[in-house]
Amino acid sequence: MSNEIQIIIADDHPIFRRGLRAMIESEPGFTVVGEADNGEKALSLITEFEPDIAVLDVDMPGQDGFETTRAVSKLNLATGLIFLTMHNTESMFNAALDLGVKGYVLKDSALPEIIDAIRAVADGRNYISPPLSTFLVQRSGRSDRLVRHTPKIQELTPAERNILKLIAAEKTTRQIADELFISVRTVDRHRANIISKLALHGGNTLVKFALTHRSDL
Repeated sequence: MSNEIQIIIADDHPIFRRGLRAMIESEPGFTVVGEADNGEKALSLITEFEPDIAVLDVDMPGQDGFETTRAVSKLNLATGLIFLTMHNTESMFNAALDLGVKGYVLKDSALPEIIDAIRAVADGRNYISPPLSTFLVQRSGRSDRLVRHTPKIQELTPAERNILKLIAAEKTTRQIADELFISVRTVDRHRANIISKLALHGGNTLVKFALTHRSDL
């Protein structure tokens, strides 16, 4: 990692965005190379500059933070993503981490935390706002239980685990493809790999497995 950390900020509230930029640029070695007020512009800036970090508001007009993250993942860009959000729900927290988001910062504590979050993610670590630490512990506990009960789950790739979670959410193959910005054929290939790795046999066994273990995925 170079000494200078390049950052893009995306938030549709200009006053908050200016405050965030001022805080970030007060840190030596941090440079904001672009700002966006919606997800489409954020994705365009990330594609153009390929910054080290993109700080994304979850609730943006048009393309939201989740859709922007999926697009960044599809393009195989190395930018580390940090979510800013008012939402402190466990379901949204897990959905963000499942997509590969490395930082999850609550907006009401963003200004004092953003420097630590950027530095952590730029160093290859995760950063979670301290009030959400319980969600992280619960997430780890569910994963441990699933591995103990179904050891072969460890053989699944992150993409296959994500597909399994969406199957557990009762999404169709087409819905999964649309949500992840991949083809139906790619989803079918992932499903076949999951069935093989988990040694599942018989009709609808993958769906049954996903639904049975839904709370632990």
